[in-house]
Amino acid sequence: MMGSSAAWFLSNHPGFDGSILVVERDPTYEWCSTAHTSSCIRQQFSTRINIEISQYGASFIRNFRDEIGDAEAPDITLQSFGYMYLTDNEVFAEALREVQALQASLGAGTKILTPDEILAAYPFYNLDGIVLGSHNTKDEGYFDGHTIFQWWRKKARENGVEYIENEVVDIAVRDDRVASITLKTGETIPVGTLVNASGTRGARTAQMAGLDIPVEPRRRYTFIIDCATELPSDLPLTIDPSGVYVRTDGRYYMTGASPDPDPAVDFDDFTPNHAIFEEKIWPAIANRVPAFEAVKVVNSWVGHYAYNTLDQNAIVGTHTRVGNFIFMNGFSGHGFQQSPAMGRGVAELIATGDYETLDLSDLSYERIEKGEPFLEKAII
Repeated sequence: MMGSSAAWFLSNHPGFDGSILVVERDPTYEWCSTAHTSSCIRQQFSTRINIEISQYGASFIRNFRDEIGDAEAPDITLQSFGYMYLTDNEVFAEALREVQALQASLGAGTKILTPDEILAAYPFYNLDGIVLGSHNTKDEGYFDGHTIFQWWRKKARENGVEYIENEVVDIAVRDDRVASITLKTGETIPVGTLVNASGTRGARTAQMAGLDIPVEPRRRYTFIIDCATELPSDLPLTIDPSGVYVRTDGRYYMTGASPDPDPAVDFDDFTPNHAIFEEKIWPAIANRVPAFEAVKVVNSWVGHYAYNTLDQNAIVGTHTRVGNFIFMNGFSGHGFQQSPAMGRGVAELIATGDYETLDLSDLSYERIEKGEPFLEKAII
């Protein structure tokens, strides 16, 4: 998603007239994070830049046909049923109130709701012990990100971007510049600018150039369930105090959670864990929505977060020393929704040397080098 976003935006930028090569180690995308996403977008973040990134993302989704510049492109619907953060303690309640004030100041539609207000709109919840909820139905929900991805690839190719099936196995750095890459098939290709958009393998790619980022793969489990009792309305993407989430997914429901403990795993480790549904997910969702006492799993998959262990925020922009090495890494589960802003920003950086629209400097590599977290508190 990130590589094709950057490729399309750069190929479409009036200030760029160079050539673009995208190296795909697996063009089937069977095991990449792009193929294992819940395809959601939210503005309920705790930092200004992440809120603004999502606001641009929502605008791009809603205006996709105009943005892509093709009358044959489909409309992309943003199902704005929103996220519903629930808390059972006053400490998190106060944190939700604080970030709601920030979100509202930037134009988000987030509202703090009492349990009675939540039940008036969504009577199917059990809210025993819940202090309050935070909910936003403005440009927040799920969308068909896979179609956007396919159109970015299609239009990038039409603009002259070359995609090849291969793998980078070495990066040559001379005089603090990436000079060339070596492919698995043996070819050496000179480089003007290198963009590291290699997902969970981002740290491995950086290491080839003698660089380091704190990004590792972590498993995330998703289940599609059928419920014997249909709920009377769409279910917002509900984040239970347990950390389990559940939302409407067409006629079914999507639910998932992180494992506990949550270690780094091998890049190719997509081992399923059906026990996590029985032991963690089902008890949580059946408690929160009693209708989920009677459900059936109809599909499931394992995906990976490219998890930034420093602060769970993206790493974007140039390295402080190797000036033509650009990071697009560590999205920690936010990559799909952040891909429009990230692709645009990286394209601007390559074409003009700076950000022209949204300043992504808060997410720069410099904080990684200094070990100074730019913490995003709203992580699922």
